[in-house]
Order: sequence, then C-alpha cells, then structure tokens
Amino acid sequence: MKYLYKIASVLFLLFLVSCSEEKIGEYEFGTVTGRVVNADTFEPMENVKILSSPTTSTVFTDAEGKFTVSNVKAGEYSFQAQKDGFVAKFEAVTLTGNNTSEVVFELKKATANNKPPTVPVLVSPIDNSTAQAVSLDLTWTDTDPDKDELVFKITLRNSNNSEVKVYEPIKETKLTLTDLIYGTKYYWQIEVTDGVNTPVLSTVNTFTTLAFPATRYLFVKNINDNNVIFTADDAGKQYQLTSSDKNYWRPRRNNQAKKIAFIGTNGSQNDLYTMNFDGTGIKKVTSSVPVAGFNSDYIGYSWNASGSELIYPNFDKLYKINSDGSGLTKIFQTPNGKFISECDWSADGSKIALKVNDANGYNVEIYVIDTSGAVTATILSGINGAVGGLNFSITAQKIVYTRDVSGYESSNYRQLDSRIFEYNFATGITTQIVTDKISGTNDLDVRYSPNESELIFINTSNDGISIKNTVKATTGVINSRIVLFSGTVMPDWE
Repeated sequence: MKYLYKIASVLFLLFLVSCSEEKIGEYEFGTVTGRVVNADTFEPMENVKILSSPTTSTVFTDAEGKFTVSNVKAGEYSFQAQKDGFVAKFEAVTLTGNNTSEVVFELKKATANNKPPTVPVLVSPIDNSTAQAVSLDLTWTDTDPDKDELVFKITLRNSNNSEVKVYEPIKETKLTLTDLIYGTKYYWQIEVTDGVNTPVLSTVNTFTTLAFPATRYLFVKNINDNNVIFTADDAGKQYQLTSSDKNYWRPRRNNQAKKIAFIGTNGSQNDLYTMNFDGTGIKKVTSSVPVAGFNSDYIGYSWNASGSELIYPNFDKLYKINSDGSGLTKIFQTPNGKFISECDWSADGSKIALKVNDANGYNVEIYVIDTSGAVTATILSGINGAVGGLNFSITAQKIVYTRDVSGYESSNYRQLDSRIFEYNFATGITTQIVTDKISGTNDLDVRYSPNESELIFINTSNDGISIKNTVKATTGVINSRIVLFSGTVMPDWE
C-alpha cells in the first residue's frame, strides 16, 4: 500500500511541475496599421471608423487616411471600415506576436438610396439672346440632394460650321468662353454627374453673338514671338483676327472679294492665305510654289482689283494665282537674277510695279511691266540703300515708295533715313512728298489712303529696336502727322 502511495505522489508532483511551465495569464501582442482611400479617386479618407471582430480598440483615420491599432492580441481578426455615405468594407487580418500587420480599405459610395442631381438650370446668356460679346461667361445652377460633388460637361456648337466643342471636367457653375465667332448663333447644353447616378442633361439654350463691326485698318502686332493680324475701326478700337499661336503677316484687304489676304508660315515655307473680314474662313492659297525672297519681313504681294487673283514673288520669278488656289502661272522672271521683293498691281490691271534687289536687299531697281511681262517704265535704279513700300494710286498715274536717302547698307538691313517718295508717270518726276519726318527716324511701308489725300505708313527710330507706330499724314501738308496705332507694323487701309 505504501508503495502505491509513493507512486501516486510522484505522479502528482510531475503534474504540478508540468503545469508550472505554462504562461498562465500571459499573451503575445502586435500592431495593426492601415489606410483608407476612396475606391473611385484613391484619395485618402479622413474620420473613417475602424473596428474589429473580435473587438479591439476603435480608432479613426487621420487626414492622410491612416490608422493604427496597438496592443492587439495575436490571432485571427476581421477589421471593418465605416463612414456615412459609403459601403462598409471588411478585411481579414492575421496577427502574430510582436509583429505589425498592414491593411488597406477601398471604400465605395453607397448608392442604394443616393439621389441624382437636379436638372441644371441655364442662367446666362438668356435663352435666344442676341448681340452677345465674343468673350462671355456661361453660368448655370444645380444642386444635389445628397450633397455629392458635381462634375459638369458643357457642349457647345455653332450655326456656321459642324464644329462641336466639349469642355470637361468643370467643377464650377461657370465657364468663360473667348474667341467666339462674330454674328453666329451658338447652342449649349450641360451634362451633370454626381459620380453615382446616370448623368442628367439640361435643356439646350441658344445665343447669338454681335455682328462684326465695320473696320478699315489692318496691321500686325508681335505677340509671343508671332506676327498677329489685327483690324481697327475709325474710332481706333482694335480686334484681333488671327491666333497668337500662329505666325501671319502682311495683310491686304480686298473689298470686292470681301477677303483679307496674308502671308503665313507653313512648316519651312511661307504661303499665301485668305480669310473673311472677321478672321474666319482661313484658306491656304499657294502650295507647290511658296512666297519667297531675300527676307520674309520685306516681301510684298498684291490682289487684282476684283479680288479674283493674286500675284506674288518667288525669288527671281513672279507668279499669278487664282484666289481659290487654282491657275498658278509664272508671268515674269528677272533678266539679271535679282530677287523680286515687292509687287503692286494697278486697279485697271494693266500695270505691275516690281521692286527687285540682290540677295542682301540692295542694288535696288523699281520698274513697271505689263501683263505680258514687258518692261514699260523704269522708276528707280543705280542707287545705294534700302527701298520698299510700293503702292499704285487708284488711277495708276502715281506710285509711292520709301527710300533710305543715307544710302547706308549693312548685313542686318538697318536703315538710317528712310523717306517717302512719289513717282508721277505723266511727268516722270519723283518727289519727296512728306517732309516733316523727325530726324533719326524712318518712314516705312507707305500706302495711299482710300481717297489718296492721305498716306498711312510706319514711323520708328532708326536704332532698329524702338517701338513702331502706324502714322497717318496728309499728302504734302507739314505737321499733319497723327499716330493711329502704337506697336504695329505692315499697315493697310481700304
């Protein structure tokens, strides 16, 4: 019996020893970290409630969408992210002792009870309004019952062409439009979405822009290193006709054709273009034979009186082309290889005046040819210095041009004392017709006014860097100069 008692005692002691080796009341802990983002935009979400099953600490995300749950007993958990207006999301987490587990929640908007936004109400311009400015604001109102963020898409089309412009995404209830077409009816509609429901469309409203004003002056300004064509009315109000992103210059208006011709850069070459008086309908005229000469800034071309044809130079050759781009014909070539820099076609179509020069712009000659290419008169030859600005009078009995009387010649084509001269075909006499030019300045790019009692031209300092002004002066009248437009070149007045 004593033997059995001893065995039982030994077994009981062994049991106690084995139990004393377990960690009674002690557990391993870890950390759970994570981030909550919007499932549609992947932007962090703040103040999202984070809880778990089995239950741990309840925490909320910070401004970066991050959260941390510390001192979590090792084990298997289901963590949940909750925020009003979003579908709750569950993620399983396995946590081991002294480790950190990471989890990312992507919450989607709850759509079960979400209502679509209201129909946008178009506020301005008022429907069917007329005489609207070519730069204006489209405004509208809209609300969302659930205060969801609204995103708008604006569709705009016009009655002149099939072009449809779409502006999106717009998050304000206003859109500023610029460079609309004068005298054009526009149609606009708004589509709104809350990111949850089917987009909602507004009604279609219309407005019509004001008619293009009556203008007579043309000139060029330099914007963003591009030549940009402007027009102006008699009151001096200016209107931009061509884009600041394009290089267009030397505008010439033809009232019969109701078109403006101009030169434009097209890749590596210069071509002739036409457009409507309001700057619309730009059309390239030349293609295989470009406009070319010693310096593109000093190249000139000419309409015929009806506006059906244009003549232009290509180095030592003169070409004629229909204003629609057809009928290209070479009509003259200089006999000595000099470049044709400028030309003007008389109103009766019988005479063409040419200014020719060498590759540096000098050794100038001015002469007149008939339509068959025969030279009929020589106006200028054998002089030093720069010459330019050919323009026939309406009767073709006179022609004006400018000449640097200093005779200075340089590699950068600087002029020191350019003045205005008029040649009379009946007498064969050349006269300086404007004499009150300020010393140290140049008169350039001269043209007759429509009634020929005045001249329009550019005046600028001979330093080559000062501002250029478009000036008007009465022929032969001292102290009659008036600055029409400042910072402008290549004027035209029809």
